[in-house]
Amino acid sequence: MYEKHTKFMKMALGEAKKAGQKAEVPIGAVLVSNSGDVLSLSHNQTISLADPTAHAEIITLRKAAQRVSNYRLLNTTLYVTIEPCIMCMGAIVHARVSRVVFGAKDPKWGAAGSLYNFANDTRLNYSPDIVHSVCEDECRTLIQEFFRSRRIKE
Repeated sequence: MYEKHTKFMKMALGEAKKAGQKAEVPIGAVLVSNSGDVLSLSHNQTISLADPTAHAEIITLRKAAQRVSNYRLLNTTLYVTIEPCIMCMGAIVHARVSRVVFGAKDPKWGAAGSLYNFANDTRLNYSPDIVHSVCEDECRTLIQEFFRSRRIKE
């Protein structure tokens, strides 16, 4: 199981690197069906699209929903390099994504266990399974180096 997670997280990391090359925060996401088919993948595009909702997860969910012609993305797994934020976890819950697999935790914005834990909130009528720390070091290093290089330029 872990090997499968690593394979798809490496794809998400590839997307994150694309974002970083465009001066976007390097976060990537991949949505996979239970049969292992990649339904969609993307990366952060908030700056290039001038859209505060253009997080990797949101774009990936939108593309997949269009592909399957349904806003419910049942029996899917979302791979994302950094723990999803509040907005993204809300969309994940609404889309009924079965599982979220992420790389590095986000103590400032994370809503899958770090700052908030939407998956364990019994007030919600749905909650995905959460798997964390897949390719954690590589995911953390990518984003830390991005922000470190931005601080040096400033």
